[in-house]
Amino acid sequence: MIEYQKKVDITHEALLHLYESVGWSAYTQDNPDLTSLLEGAKHYLTAWDGERLIGLIRVVGDGVYIAYIQDVLVHPDYQRQGIGKHLMQTMLTEIRYAKQIILTTENSPATKAFYQSLGMKDFNDTGALGFSM
Repeated sequence: MIEYQKKVDITHEALLHLYESVGWSAYTQDNPDLTSLLEGAKHYLTAWDGERLIGLIRVVGDGVYIAYIQDVLVHPDYQRQGIGKHLMQTMLTEIRYAKQIILTTENSPATKAFYQSLGMKDFNDTGALGFSM
């Protein structure tokens, strides 16, 4: 049974395993202390299978105007089971105060369909423009 927990202590090793499982090497290549990612988060929610961290959503922002959904991860062994959807729906309720909710992600049809199914809109559909470096 999957258990969801807000802002619980997570070890570096558990975070490292989750980020590596989804291939996010930019987070893990220099093996930084990944727990610092959570220290700067306004909100985060985790999914657990027993003592195994299998999902995480992390939001940064100012707590008033903007909420940036920084990470949404589900271990590949647990994908397509509704865990990502639950993490997103719970967090969208948590950050409903925000005037701007922003998320950037890979440009694939499946990813786009997933976020649109949750009511999110492509920047192109809102008249907005985004930039990156």
